[in-house]
Parts: sequence; structure tokens; C-alpha cells
Amino acid sequence: MNAKNHIVVPQSHVGLLYEDGAFRAVLPPGRHPLKKGFFDKAERTVRTVDMRERSLTIKGQEILTADKVAIRVSLLVYFTVQDAAAAAHNVESYEERIYEDVQLAARRFLANRKLEAILSDRSEISDAVRIDVQATAARYGVEIGRADVKDLVFPGNLREIMNQVLETERRAEAKLIQAKKDAEAVRITADAANEATLLRLNAQKEQTRLQAEAEQLSAHLKLESELESARAAADNPTLLKLRELETLGQMAKSGAKFVVGLDGKRGIADALLEQ
Repeated sequence: MNAKNHIVVPQSHVGLLYEDGAFRAVLPPGRHPLKKGFFDKAERTVRTVDMRERSLTIKGQEILTADKVAIRVSLLVYFTVQDAAAAAHNVESYEERIYEDVQLAARRFLANRKLEAILSDRSEISDAVRIDVQATAARYGVEIGRADVKDLVFPGNLREIMNQVLETERRAEAKLIQAKKDAEAVRITADAANEATLLRLNAQKEQTRLQAEAEQLSAHLKLESELESARAAADNPTLLKLRELETLGQMAKSGAKFVVGLDGKRGIADALLEQ
């Protein structure tokens, strides 16, 4: 990696410069001379550190949960070196240290959780491990971006039980959906029946109103007719006498007997009916 007189640090990396084994400086990407002059006898070396985000797979490890169920979990950790000097000097190998820290954090978390809680929210494992490891990793210059659960493996008999549980849940969900559909159908039928009843009642109410208006109009017309007849009789006494004679004629047809007085003052006298 080192040339005789210079060193090139790649992009997205930094170089750690050592003189006679002692750390001197952090070199940015680019070309850097290693010799200061002909009489410079110092031995200089450069160690490059990758500053890009990288991932590390924490392979499946068997962990016993709080309710004594053995599970195997694999995690995928994303990290970035923030302090190249701390990453190189504070631990022997920062990648191996990340592996160990994440592994222990996962073990601590899962050992205090029951299987049901683990299954209900797998993201909780990721968040707990990331938070647990962050402070420790920062001491050797590494930032943990996230830690995702890659695989979660259970014993064979437990997988069978889980499959049965999932199947039962699917059936229960299907029954619930069907029950909701049936309830919706009943509601729609009831709404239609209520609407039909309401329309029928409104129609009856309208019919009653129209009938009442018709009777009122008929009574009004009858009253108008009687008033008109009364006015006509008052204006024409002869017409009144003709109506009296028509009335007496109708009474005579019915077999009634009567005597007509000829009192000049009253005109046609009152009829005295005899049975």
C-alpha cells in the first residue's frame, strides 16, 4: 500500500500517518509525500480507514427467552466510522468489536422478553439493540445506523404450533369478515324496509292532506253556493216563493198532509204536517 516517497488515500477513506510507529496525523483523500528531505530518516507508514456506511451480519445465535424457549436470531447491522483514529487505536478490531457488542445486546434483550412479545413486534428487537450498542460503539469511533432482524428461527415443534396459530387466526379473520358482511347485508335490508315504510307513511300523510283540502274546498264551495242562493233569494222574493213551492211539492210526494194558510201578511203560510 505504501510507496517509497508518497501515499495515495482513496476517496471515502482517510489515512492514519505514523512516524516511527507513533501516530502523527489523519490524512484526507489524495496524494501525500512520505519523505521531507534527503536526510529525513524517519520511517513513515499510512493505514487507510474506510469511512463509508457498511453492514455487518451477526450470524444466528441461540438465545433462551424469558419463558425458556430457544430461538436463533440473525441481525444485520449498519455502521459508519466517524473517528478513524479512535476506531484504529481504542480497540484491536472495531468490526469484531461491533459483532460482539451487538451479539451481547441481542442476548440481553431477548433473555428478558417472552416469546409472544418477541413475535408481536420484531422491530422492537432492532431498536433495543441499536440503542444499547450506540454508546459503546461511540467510544471507539463508530456510529450504529440501525440494526435489523434478518432471521428469527424457532424449534421445529414451535414452528408447527405457530403455523397452527396463524391458520387459526386466518380462519377467525375470515369468519369476522363474513360476519361483518352479513351484518352489513342485514343493515342494508333494514334500511331499505325503513325507507319503504317511511315513503308509505309520507304517501298516506299526503293523501290525507289532499283529501282534507278537497273536503275543505267542497265545503267552501257549498257554503259559497248557499250564500249565493241566499243572496239571489234576497234579491228576488219570487224565487224564494218558488223554492217554497218546490219544497211543499216534494213533501206532498212523500205522502205528507198539510194546510196552506192564506194570510196576506205572511204570503205562503207555514205547513202544518199531519201524520
